[in-house]
Amino acid sequence: MMIEVITGLCLWIGSLLVLIAAVGIIRFPDLFTRMHAATKVGTVGIIFMVLAVAIYFGEIGVTVRAFLVIVFFFMTAPIAAQIIGRSAYMIGVPFWEKTVCDEWAVEKKRGDTSASLHEQGKL
Repeated sequence: MMIEVITGLCLWIGSLLVLIAAVGIIRFPDLFTRMHAATKVGTVGIIFMVLAVAIYFGEIGVTVRAFLVIVFFFMTAPIAAQIIGRSAYMIGVPFWEKTVCDEWAVEKKRGDTSASLHEQGKL
């Protein structure tokens, strides 16, 4: 009985977080904020759902696989978001008109970006 309650709670939280991520993707004004909603909230939502599977079945094989899926999501989602965001910035995807801070532009002016280091042969 308690396992079903915990599993249901994890599934409910995960579903709610994935719904919030989906709404964020639809409602946010530009690629960069949409990407943030998809990677942060969506990843935590998926992790809660996978955790529910591990709790419900309670077998060591399922738990190990669930743990590996969680580790995979934690490792790949931030890296993918960073690469997508950087690529979008480099090709000139526009910011939302109310964006107030562009930290990469400051770095570009100083010449400290990894792209400039790569061009100089330092990377």
